[in-house]
Amino acid sequence: MWRKKRRVIEILQAVIITGLPFVTIKGESALRFDIATLKLHIFGSVLWMREFYFILATALFFLLFIGFVTIIFGRVWCGWFCPQTVLLDLSESIVDKAGKKLRKTLQKLILFPLSALISVTMIWYFVPPAETLSTLFVAPTITAFFLVLWVLGYLELAFLGRGFCISICPYAMLQNLLFDKETLVIEYDVSRDATCMKCDACVTVCPVGIDIKKGLSAACIACAECIDACRNMTAKRGMLPFPNYRGQVLRPKTFWLGGATAASAIALVLLLWSRPPVDFLVIRDNGSLPPGLNRYSYTIHNNSGEKRTLELSSSDNGVILIGERALLLQPFSAIHGSILVKSKGKREHLHLKISGEGIAINRETGFL
Repeated sequence: MWRKKRRVIEILQAVIITGLPFVTIKGESALRFDIATLKLHIFGSVLWMREFYFILATALFFLLFIGFVTIIFGRVWCGWFCPQTVLLDLSESIVDKAGKKLRKTLQKLILFPLSALISVTMIWYFVPPAETLSTLFVAPTITAFFLVLWVLGYLELAFLGRGFCISICPYAMLQNLLFDKETLVIEYDVSRDATCMKCDACVTVCPVGIDIKKGLSAACIACAECIDACRNMTAKRGMLPFPNYRGQVLRPKTFWLGGATAASAIALVLLLWSRPPVDFLVIRDNGSLPPGLNRYSYTIHNNSGEKRTLELSSSDNGVILIGERALLLQPFSAIHGSILVKSKGKREHLHLKISGEGIAINRETGFL
């Protein structure tokens, strides 16, 4: 039965999404965007806002991946993985044995606390769970976001529900452009229509209220509920269900589009892997200083989860650095500072260096 397989995937997804914020790697959340410092913690690494090219590379990968999945597997996301579908399916399963009118009322009651959990889970991807729970009704900003997300989430799930999938969802509209004649869809076997019992069990269980017997519909989310319902009826007569998955998964487009997606994923991984553990930026400050003196501002980013002790120095002869030279970098942090440089002779360029613990980075800048 397709429903049992979907429930396993849906429960697993719910556990992963809710539990991931509690997973820590090197003392930081496995996946969290820190608004205060504008950095993304991602599975033991960190991306800074200045590294926007990583965001572009990631966006390119996801665009290719979404296109590949949609063209080959159709609306498998909508019926099997979409959080909206998962939440509605799980809440419907809880009240499945109640009467039709009572079932709708009970579902709305269940969605109320469930929407609160969704709201706080979304905040956990920006504020660590422990900090969120301790300041939930203390910090006005967190409280406001929690209440707004809770109300909007509940209204959308309880009153719009499946209507969102067939009327508003932009991804559903995009799928109409990406489908081709070989995309995996759920289709009614019209060649056997004469033997169909016309029991309309497929129509009764359809979450979006379509009649699969009338042909393909853009509203279909490929959840396979109609297949299970029809199988329950046809199995008694030794027949296969009339609606079923139809399409060609393995075809040339699968390989070249899948290859392009895999190549973008490999490029993204290599881009992340090749990042230096420490970045060093130097800028000369404008300002009036006595002859032979220049002031420089520097920023050092620690991209790793290790604490590092580095020394600031110069490889030029006849140069004296005035200021703090021993630098301590906390894991996944950045330090900003400035230093005065005095030159005993005339020069046009200056070389500053940070070194220590296997790190050695040189930067060249002008000297006036």
